[in-house]
Amino acid sequence: MNSHGGWILEVDIQKFFDTLDHAHLRRLIRHRVRDGVLTRLIGKWLKAGVLEQGAVTYPYTGSPQGGVISPVLSNIFLHYVLDEWIEQVVKPRLRGKAFLIRYADDFVMGFTHEEDARRVLAVLPQRLGKYGLAIHPEKTRIIPFQQPVQAAGEKDAGLGPPAGTFTFLGFTHYWGRSPRGRWVVKRKTASSRLSRALQNIALWCRANRHRPVKEQQHLLSQKLRGHFAYYGITGNSRSLAWFRFGVIRCWRKWLNRRNRERCLDWNIFNRLLERYPLPPARVVHSVYHRAASP
Repeated sequence: MNSHGGWILEVDIQKFFDTLDHAHLRRLIRHRVRDGVLTRLIGKWLKAGVLEQGAVTYPYTGSPQGGVISPVLSNIFLHYVLDEWIEQVVKPRLRGKAFLIRYADDFVMGFTHEEDARRVLAVLPQRLGKYGLAIHPEKTRIIPFQQPVQAAGEKDAGLGPPAGTFTFLGFTHYWGRSPRGRWVVKRKTASSRLSRALQNIALWCRANRHRPVKEQQHLLSQKLRGHFAYYGITGNSRSLAWFRFGVIRCWRKWLNRRNRERCLDWNIFNRLLERYPLPPARVVHSVYHRAASP
């Protein structure tokens, strides 16, 4: 891809952690790890039982999600299955430029030419299938991600045909205007992640509405700071502010529910917020701060 965009191949591996093949994984681990004690320890991790609804099962495939070893094993596995294959086999055969961005089992690829994206999509199922993996047919797609074209007469309005968007690691990537009016790639919290986060806050407020207000304020502040620590990036201020407002609405709603005889209207609740404030929306990861660093 170049500064004007290109084509994005968005890939979803079906049930990666559940279908990780142990035999292939052990063979790939031996490329780097020769210590027998360590390889046996990894084997014990993989064979450890899983407790679900009071029953223990011993899977022959997969790596337990949430296990401390699973992210490391997934990176080792896909480094050989995907990363090296893309660099050594795929890229030399493409017409244009391409890149791969991967985090554990989540990855996207970018291409200058649509033809290259379609060629890779055609051979990717065979490559993954060789190692016991499969791509999700409905969640895997090619997305046009070009910079919007300025049509005649639209110079002042800044309009143009809609550009594609894609979601990766909880962020929706889209084309937008920079403060200087240039087209740049921007990121915002994915709507599904934002809705899910607010649903979790609502459930928490409901379950904890009878706790002391000061204690609720302290715990909600921690949840907000955690959200801002991940999603607080340059250009995402609107989503951060919307999340904070959603938290405030949930908190007021469930504080009202614990005392039906007294209505906690917005005037009273705003005075309560002055006494028990929640942290403001904050951009934690700023490109401007990084640019100013020596």
